[in-house]
Amino acid sequence: MGDYSKALEFYEKSHQTKEKALPSNHPDLAISYDNIGQVYNNMGDYSKALEFHEKSHQILEKALPPNHPDLATSYNNIASVYNNMGDYSKALEFFEKSYKIYEKALPPNHPSMAISYNNFGQVYFNMGDYSKALEYSKKDFEITKQVLPENHPDLATTFSWFGKIYRSMKDYPKALDNFEKCLSIRQKALPNNHPYLALTYSNVGDVHRLMGNYEKALAFHQKALNIQENVQCNPLECATTYINLGETYREMKDYSTALTYFEKGLEIREKKLPKNHPHLAVVYLNMAKLYLATRKYSMAMKNIQLAVEIAQEKLPSTHPHLLEYKETFEKIRKKM
Repeated sequence: MGDYSKALEFYEKSHQTKEKALPSNHPDLAISYDNIGQVYNNMGDYSKALEFHEKSHQILEKALPPNHPDLATSYNNIASVYNNMGDYSKALEFFEKSYKIYEKALPPNHPSMAISYNNFGQVYFNMGDYSKALEYSKKDFEITKQVLPENHPDLATTFSWFGKIYRSMKDYPKALDNFEKCLSIRQKALPNNHPYLALTYSNVGDVHRLMGNYEKALAFHQKALNIQENVQCNPLECATTYINLGETYREMKDYSTALTYFEKGLEIREKKLPKNHPHLAVVYLNMAKLYLATRKYSMAMKNIQLAVEIAQEKLPSTHPHLLEYKETFEKIRKKM
């Protein structure tokens, strides 16, 4: 159901019981730390997630041989948090450690290999290398579709990734097709107020915006918010919906409504993410474009400078986002 506080309470009680009964370096405690870390990761509390995954890893490192698949899973968990924190080079480093273990220990069509390919795809996507992201996501899909039935929830995640990659490559019909496949599976597999459904609605809405279907976009974002504002979910997912809504209203030239949504999304991201996270730069760009359109050039310049600074620090120099930030900077500079 995505009820993270209940999950956290359950895992913490379970952990306290184990802590009393077991020595401090017992592998069962590592599992316990990982479970708690996973919940914090899903809640968007990344520093806490990292702390628990690292505690788990320290136990496993002492208890297991260096090529044990459980260590690979542990590396994956740590990498996943770094990826969410926007530290993509660190994420890649840990995903590679994990992959090297899986490669030696497992057959090439093992589901864990598919997870590894998906992880690489995610990092390359975040680094702006969309063709590499697509290549790894296809490798993941080739394995996953062989071992899972066609309506399995894990396949929905794969279709969602294809949707994100095609959206970034500006192939909107393909993006929409994949997000709709994802939605179809999730609608059958999940309760109708599950946070994953909300995410999918927002993704579908965002592609409709990019295709100029603003009424459809607003309807899907509203469906997402109806879930996100009424059940406990990762606040960062709610922030994404607010920002997507802001972009829709900005393109519809309803600037005051757009600004309200950008500010809501930005407030959550500033609270939950490191100050130099690339996802903050995206909002600063959106706000810069809004201020440019409303001729508030000094506010536009302030926001685009923040976006450029973050991108120069955290993204590869060829990243499409950085190039867009620089182009927008030049547009604003010419107006001042």
